[in-house]
Amino acid sequence: LTTLFVERALAQLWTIMYSQLQVARRGFPRHFRILRSAFSSAALQEPQKIGSSRFRSWSRLKVRSVLGLGFCGGVLCWFTVGDDLYRPFKLFWAVPLRLTRDIATAAVIAADYKYSFWGLPEGGLERTRIKHETHMRCANRLQELCFRNGGIYIKLGQHISQLEYLVPQEYVQIMRNSMLDRCPVSSYEQVCDVFQAELGQLPLEVFKEFNPVPLASASLAQVHEACTHDGKKVAVKVQHLHLTDTAAVDTATVKFVVQVVHWLFPNFDYRWLVEEVQDSLPKEMDFIHEAKNGVRCMQNFMQMSPQLRPFVTSPKIYWKLSTPRLLTMEFMEGVKVTDVDAIKKLGLRPNDVSKLVSEAFAEMIFRHGFVHCDPHAANMMVQVATLRKLSFLGYKKLPQLVLLDHGLYKVLDPSVREHYASLWKALVFADVDKIKKHSVSLGAGEDLYVLFAGVLTMRPWSKIVQQGIDHLYLPGTDEDKAELQMYASQYILEVSELLRRLPRVVLLLLKTNDCLRAIDHALGSSVNTFVIVGRESSRAVAEMKLTGNSAFWSWLRIALDMFKVEIRVFTLQAVAWLGTIQQMIQQLKEELKVQLFFGSLGSFPVPWLWYR
Repeated sequence: LTTLFVERALAQLWTIMYSQLQVARRGFPRHFRILRSAFSSAALQEPQKIGSSRFRSWSRLKVRSVLGLGFCGGVLCWFTVGDDLYRPFKLFWAVPLRLTRDIATAAVIAADYKYSFWGLPEGGLERTRIKHETHMRCANRLQELCFRNGGIYIKLGQHISQLEYLVPQEYVQIMRNSMLDRCPVSSYEQVCDVFQAELGQLPLEVFKEFNPVPLASASLAQVHEACTHDGKKVAVKVQHLHLTDTAAVDTATVKFVVQVVHWLFPNFDYRWLVEEVQDSLPKEMDFIHEAKNGVRCMQNFMQMSPQLRPFVTSPKIYWKLSTPRLLTMEFMEGVKVTDVDAIKKLGLRPNDVSKLVSEAFAEMIFRHGFVHCDPHAANMMVQVATLRKLSFLGYKKLPQLVLLDHGLYKVLDPSVREHYASLWKALVFADVDKIKKHSVSLGAGEDLYVLFAGVLTMRPWSKIVQQGIDHLYLPGTDEDKAELQMYASQYILEVSELLRRLPRVVLLLLKTNDCLRAIDHALGSSVNTFVIVGRESSRAVAEMKLTGNSAFWSWLRIALDMFKVEIRVFTLQAVAWLGTIQQMIQQLKEELKVQLFFGSLGSFPVPWLWYR
């Protein structure tokens, strides 16, 4: 069945392309008759004879399909990969193969959902169980497709892992557990090919030592440990060779699939995602551009946020050993930003790390206007800062955030910054009118501003507009997650429309917000983002109002406004602390119940447990 499906799909695609080339001269009817005869019921039911003209026509059509797709893909690659004549021939067969994988995976997923839900009533326990199993199967199929094709498919998988408000939880978990840490690895021979193409030398000629086994592999590149001839330890980021070969074709392939899906299901319009990939992928593949972004980011912290500069850093760049596909950086030790156990072993508090991450990105968004838009856990490390904080218990260790992968940045217009900051301030104060005003200004529209606020905060609207001080506090229980997933499934078409109409820079801010929220939850600080973003956004709004206005009464009014903000933010943080203490007490009670049970059996004395 799979072979038959692939042959039919290739035949139809080639026929369409062939018709576009020949319609001006001879038209399409003759080839349509061949296709119709090949797909007729008689052709599919009766055995084909080797000498029959119908079999010869069908065979010719299959050959044309494969050769046509390979030729078109090869021609496309010829114009996108430069002067290397080897690559177009290498991609002659790779392009139709990757397209076939896309089509086959999409067809199998669609058929699985259609067959699995056939005849099942809505709302039943059996349908819930079948839905979970189907989501798991299809998510694993999509994961396998991303790994087999690699490149931008990995980037798309990483993006899916952040869309908790849009896709089922099974997809989010499977993609999140695999796309960040277990990406495909290029062989050492491929690494040598990149070195030869970029520097004209092999790795061991450029460096004194070079570890052929990568330390880590991501969607676009992998990192090797090396040592320069003067004894400095460095990290070398090497772009995947196959990515350079297939990036343009993969983008065109994904665009074709998305357009076909939109044609079949007009309500699902994800062409904006392809447009964003087309815009950002060339920049992410240029490592010199990435290095310049990192330097500019550190300069912004030095000039506009000097209080955070000792606690935010980035690897030093070795410019003479760097090219658009090779990046040589200072080797920096650190632990993963979401690894709670490793952070504690360093003598740091996870809550301090979460606070630092939120403060750093709030500064980028509201003050710098130059934002790192890919801050997932694999792109950040934590180490101990050289500065210490004096407390009543002595000197306290402080975290230092190491920012990696500076390929994807966005510059925010002053108007976008102003409306985004004002929106967050309105969310903190539950000001419905201002939430609507600034959501509309950012492109959500008057009909979807409620949904936009929900996507931004991951809170239901009824919770957002509550006047209580805990309206943004959500403990993250299973019931809360189930409620959010229910909203996502009910309003999936509206969410799709919202993402289509929002400007791309706002979409990337949403992505950044999702990444930071995921880190917050992993570190056990569910309200840090709202507390810090609320404070920094309010300060940014105040600074904008003071610009060009030095009147005393204006200054006093803004100072009073900031005082109210600080009180509100403090109460939010207090609510979060109380909620955390309540969860700890509940957990302790459960543990004590178990200990009391065993203690009553004489396992160990428990007189001190009778604290009640």
